[in-house]
This record gives sequence, C-alpha cells and structure tokens, in this order.
Amino acid sequence: MASIETRALPADDPRSILGSRPMRLPQCVAIAICFLLNALDGFDILAVTFAAPGIAKQWNIGPGAIGLVVSSGLAGMVVGSLTLGQLADRIGRRPQVLLCLAIMVSGMAASAFASNVLLLCLLRAYTGLGLGAVLAAVNALSAEFANRKRRDLSVSIMAAGYPAGGIVGGWAAAQLLKHHGWESIFLFGAGATAVMVPLVLLFLPESIGWLATRGGPDALARINAILKRLGQPLAGRLVALEEPKASIGALFTDRYRATTIALIFMYGLHMMTFYYALGWTPALVVSLGFDPSQATIVSVFMNMGGATGGLILGFLSPRLGLRPLVLFGLAGAGAAVAAFGAVPADIVMLQGAAFLLGFLANGSVVGLYALIANIYPTTLRATGTGTVIGFGRCGAALGPFLAGQLLAVGAGRGITSLALALGSAVAALVLLTAHLRVADEDAI
Repeated sequence: MASIETRALPADDPRSILGSRPMRLPQCVAIAICFLLNALDGFDILAVTFAAPGIAKQWNIGPGAIGLVVSSGLAGMVVGSLTLGQLADRIGRRPQVLLCLAIMVSGMAASAFASNVLLLCLLRAYTGLGLGAVLAAVNALSAEFANRKRRDLSVSIMAAGYPAGGIVGGWAAAQLLKHHGWESIFLFGAGATAVMVPLVLLFLPESIGWLATRGGPDALARINAILKRLGQPLAGRLVALEEPKASIGALFTDRYRATTIALIFMYGLHMMTFYYALGWTPALVVSLGFDPSQATIVSVFMNMGGATGGLILGFLSPRLGLRPLVLFGLAGAGAAVAAFGAVPADIVMLQGAAFLLGFLANGSVVGLYALIANIYPTTLRATGTGTVIGFGRCGAALGPFLAGQLLAVGAGRGITSLALALGSAVAALVLLTAHLRVADEDAI
C-alpha cells in the first residue's frame, strides 16, 4: 500500500525504487538479520522465565518475588522503548541497534552473577532498556528494506523472530537445566547476543528511507552506495518531503492522536494477557507436578504456535486485511488464555493448548506491528513503534505482577487465567470501535 509521500515521488527517487521493484537477496538478508535480532529479544526477555524455577528453589522465594523479577525486565523495556527507541529516528537505525546490543550483552552476562532478588531486578531492568529499544529499530528496518507488496510479510517475518527465539531458547534452556544451573541460561543469551554484532556490521546497512529524510549534500551518494549493495538501480535524484520531525509530541497531534491512543491501549491490554502466559507458563506447569525441563518444552510449543501464527497472518493480510485478522486473533487469544487455565494436568493437552494460545496471541502482536509500520511515516516510524510499545508494555509489566499476586493469595491457575484473559478481550473491543487510518489516508 503506497503512502501519500511515495505516490508523490518520481520513479528515480530511491524510495520509489525500493517500493516498486522486486526485492533482491541482500534485502532478504537484511530482513533475516531483523528476524534474528527479534529472536534475541524473544530469548532474552523469556530467559528469566526459563530460569525462574531454579531461582525460586535456590533463593527460597515465592511467586510474588518471581513476578517482581519478571516485571522488572518489562519495566526496563518500557523506559527503553520511550527513550532509546526514539534514537533510531534521530541517529539512524543501525547505530541504535548496535547500542542496544551492547546493553543486552552486558546485562545478560551480569544477570548470571546476581546474588539476590534486588540485584537481579536491577540487572533485568537494565537489560530491558536495550530490549525495549531494539524493536523500534527493527520494526522500522523490516518495513523500509521491503517493497510495498511485501511490507506486511516482511514485518511478519521479523516479528516471528520473537517466538522463534523462544523456541530455540526453550530447547537450549531445557538442555542446560539438565546439567547446569539457572545462571547458564543468561550466559547462553549473552553469547548469542554478542554474535549478532558482527552480523549487523556486515549485513545490515542503514535504512535508505531514513537517509532520504535526513538529506544533506552527501545523502544521494550514500544512498546510491547502499542501493548498489542491494542490487537495485541507482537513484537519479532525492526529493525533499515535508514530514513531521521525530518526537513523541508529533504522535499526539490531530493527525495521529486518536490512532496512537488506540494502538497504545490495544497493545498494552493484549500484552498484559500475553506476558502472563509467556511469563508464568513454566512455573504453572511445574506446579502441576512436572519437572522444569518438561515445563520449558510447553513454552516451546507456545512459541512454535506464535511463529506459525505470525507468518500465516503475514501471508493472509494482503488477501483478508489486517484489521479482521487482528480482531480475530485478539478475541481468540483471550479465549485461549482462559481455556489454558482449565486444561487438566496432561502434558500433551498442555502442549496443544499452549500452541493454540501462542498462535492466536502472537499473530495479534504481529498484526499490531504491521499496523504501526503502515500508520506512521518514515520520520516517525521508530518513534511511533517505541512509544506504542513503551506505553503499551506497562500492561506487559503489570500482567506477570498481577498474576503473581493472585497466585500468592491462592486464586489458582484457573481463576488467574480467566482474570488475565480480559486484557486481550478488551483490546479486541478497542479495535472493533477504533477508526484507524494508514499513511495514505485509507481507513482500515
């Protein structure tokens, strides 16, 4: 779907070239790098849930303390999304990604040596700064390296990295927990994150769309160097466009205010439900009498469903539209979380319920990311992503905490799941009543 800005550009402008021509291998590789970066995000933020049973046993702490540890990382992500997330629209996508990787590596490595709950909470909050900010950049990059026809699919592939990271991380955690302590999970995550630094330097160039908005005397030369690297024709000229400057305030002007608020509420409410499921599944399965490695495999099934749901949404959205697909996913996710709380203590049934839950819940997340990428122009894309995710992740931080408190007072798995399922259900109602417009002014 072309934006107003792209429609007004001549054919030899670099944004028109990328938007209209078939994608080349280097562009697909750049999308793959975005997928891997989001996979790290998926593993890193779930690492504490994989480690939670071992931490609780070693430190003799209860569900309330574990909920606080999980929520600390999510709270750090809120701050990172709202602060460092904007840097991608100001200093560039690539430098911001490298900064986030440095934070994530150091935070994950240090978490392995935490000696008490307070220190681990602080380190998880610090790691969350990088985790929260990196998604703002990779969501923008995955949209900006794709052509118009494949934009939603490219964002979906990037978003599928999150559950894929959970799958690989869950399998690795299950193996590590058989022979090592919970600390090994954080060290594994730090090493995997460090490997991404040279891959970004080698295979992820700066966004051409971002360079075009910055302008400058050497902008066209830099852009053409990247176009040549991508296997695309060189641009003949670079047309200056009047676009809003990157700031959170611009998201709340008349043009974007209603849409931004609706996205924040939808994302936040759904994250409250989704992160309850992601954060508490291993501990809930252990409470049914299964060992930690079996509980981790249930989480793997949830992430397998998430990866499948996200990719299917990317393929179906050009045919069925984003809005109805996301609406179905949100409503279905609420029902699936409530049902998960009633599944009997049978490992096969728990795995199947987790797969369905992940399919619906992560498919909804992917759809929300695609909406964000389409709604905001290049100069606001990372800021919009970071702001929606930042404010919305207040719900992500609240979900595991509320669940911990409910479980601590004896609410039980069924009642807790039913209560937390309301987040996705209400998010579906918000989407049903909201009036959203993408960048070309067509309502969706």
